[in-house]
Amino acid sequence: MSGQSNSLLAILGPTASGKTTNAVRLAKSIGGEIISVDSRQIYRQMAIGTAKPTLEEQQSVRHHLIDIANVDEKFSAADFQKLADRAIQDIRQRGKVVLLVGGSGLYFRALVDGLFSGPAGDENFRHQLNIQANVHGPQYLHQELQKVDPRTADKIHPNNLVRVIRALEVYHLSGQKMSDFQPAWDSESRYNFRAYVLKLDRQYLYQRIETRVDKMIEHGWVQEVQDLLNAGYSPSAQPLRSFGYHELINYLDGRTNLDTAVEQIKLKTRRYAKRQLTWFRADQRLKWVDPKQLENQVLTINFSQ
Repeated sequence: MSGQSNSLLAILGPTASGKTTNAVRLAKSIGGEIISVDSRQIYRQMAIGTAKPTLEEQQSVRHHLIDIANVDEKFSAADFQKLADRAIQDIRQRGKVVLLVGGSGLYFRALVDGLFSGPAGDENFRHQLNIQANVHGPQYLHQELQKVDPRTADKIHPNNLVRVIRALEVYHLSGQKMSDFQPAWDSESRYNFRAYVLKLDRQYLYQRIETRVDKMIEHGWVQEVQDLLNAGYSPSAQPLRSFGYHELINYLDGRTNLDTAVEQIKLKTRRYAKRQLTWFRADQRLKWVDPKQLENQVLTINFSQ
């Protein structure tokens, strides 16, 4: 089953759906290497809260695009696309199968479909929006986006300030909603691919989320966040505003207790999973599969073509 493949194989799914476990087992079966399609696993020192593959998993199957940026570094979908392209070329040159694994719909589409083509940026406008976010909080800008482009706002977490500002910038510069540019984005794919989304019962997925959050706390997530702050990283750094890290920073700053922070993390993680599922359902090219049937489905593919 090993051998160079002209098609990419993708294992996608919401958070806590078991992507890593299934992908590592599958990669061993087909002679594959894994490219992480995760917008948070790229950051160093963020292992527990992002559920990175364990050291044992990374040693058993080669992984790419994990631990490649510092927490205070800017990292965009364009950066991901560039590095993923290089990794794909490297994997193919060594005769291995490329296995994309993750839950970031934005990164996945950036790689297989190309980057969103909107108007060029306006540094002054972005600066003004950042000032407003500092004064009123990121929720304020998300509410402003909801007024002009609710479809795009529904796809972006309120704390993802970079994407909220970009969507407002597109509207400001072009008079068009970012969602209006979508048809132009749905052009011919950059790669041939087969993508599978792990399908779990919704309540079972939520149970897995709650159990995993509890285990993350037990395994030292609070200390991981404290170590990041001790290293001098600002709580306003984009990765530390993401769910989980944001709530634990509030706990460490004395703004809430740990039980409340953990419950907020579970709630926000469930909401994030719901948004991921919505994104995946919107792409008709993706095939939904029971995790137990994943390997049987993939083993029918001729990877030598």
